[in-house]
Amino acid sequence: MKILIANRGEIAVRIIRTCREMGIETVAVYSTADRESLHVKLADRAICIGPPPSSQSYLAGANLVTAAVKSGCEAVHPGVGFLSENAAFARLVRDKGLFFIGPDPETIEMLGDKVAARDTARRFGLPVTPGTEEAVTGPEAASSAVKALGFPVIIKAASGGGGKGMRIVRSGKELAENLAIASREAESNFADGRVFIERYLENPRHVELQILADGNGAVAVLGERDCSVQRGHQKLIEESPSPGVNDAMRRLMSEGAVTMFRALKYRGAGTIEFLVEDGKFYFMEVNARVQVEHPVSEFVTGVDIIRQQIFACTEGRMEIDPEKIHPEGWAIECRINALGPGTVNRIDVPGGPGTRFDSFLYSGCTISPYYDSMVAKLIVHGPTRERAIARMERALSELRIEGIKTNCDEQRRIMADKTFRSGNFGTSLYEKIMKEAEHA
Repeated sequence: MKILIANRGEIAVRIIRTCREMGIETVAVYSTADRESLHVKLADRAICIGPPPSSQSYLAGANLVTAAVKSGCEAVHPGVGFLSENAAFARLVRDKGLFFIGPDPETIEMLGDKVAARDTARRFGLPVTPGTEEAVTGPEAASSAVKALGFPVIIKAASGGGGKGMRIVRSGKELAENLAIASREAESNFADGRVFIERYLENPRHVELQILADGNGAVAVLGERDCSVQRGHQKLIEESPSPGVNDAMRRLMSEGAVTMFRALKYRGAGTIEFLVEDGKFYFMEVNARVQVEHPVSEFVTGVDIIRQQIFACTEGRMEIDPEKIHPEGWAIECRINALGPGTVNRIDVPGGPGTRFDSFLYSGCTISPYYDSMVAKLIVHGPTRERAIARMERALSELRIEGIKTNCDEQRRIMADKTFRSGNFGTSLYEKIMKEAEHA
């Protein structure tokens, strides 16, 4: 088999490595800005697909499919971001007779529309955050919705995610302006300006379940991940399991997720996300793709998620038995973000027990200003949360990246924070830590 990887950076490198172990040939794609990128060097073949802007390269679906066909590929892996949850792209891949390493286009359409996904979750008995049942079409509809919900509320894009098209509103005078801003952001980032409104939970935990399914009834839950440490809705640290989820809640979440994914005949990797507050959980959304933070689930379960994703989407089966998934130990991931473009002059990668570094960095590589700021993921695993935190602190102390500025100091500060170490926190933790640092 030969797979075209319709992505870049560390996720493309990650996919190439599993494909190589499986004996699968890989075709990388790259913009002119990524000509010397690591995924280009590691793939069996690489094809230039356009200039640096994503709209003319990594988001040019027709060009990507043409590259797959002309290079003799039998499948396309979309990775994360870009076109990974684009139903039109998945359909274009399928219509050319290729496997799409992800759910069916119809499933992506339903789950990618967060309004429709909330309705689907309700039908399968999952509690949802109080909010509008349809997209909000203007200031009057928004005002009416807010009267029923009460302040504060959050405006969200009906398509997409990653903090784009999100605005928190705490008073009526802010509503119309933020509605317009959120809609413009949604249109700009996802080509869909529709938004909806939910009650805003001030300091919930953000918890997600990692799912693998073969489309034929087998659905595996690979435990939950806690993604509560966030900056502006962008995840910074993920861990598995969650310190805020007990066995009873975990069972209810998992049972609802399995029922829903089985009924949808879901295929491949996916994540169902929840907000948790005061002992209750609320469905938020489904990410119909592999997630950036999937390595923490791989560490606690020993499952190669990319490998099972490929099997599920090309052969309709998985190598794993859903009944025999038993997460062990504790895993933590820190996202390493570049704080600007530049050239990496030197990189020293951490090693040792239970330590993993997923990245596309190498000495001499250039970080361009065109794409996402995440340049690496540092992941550790230990028998307990306390041991995992100690291991992460050790690994962060070993990591050395010269030539560009990164958020490593910030990650060290979070690891040392007493509230983080207690495990008793929500999504406002980052702001608390930064305020304390300002006044130190």
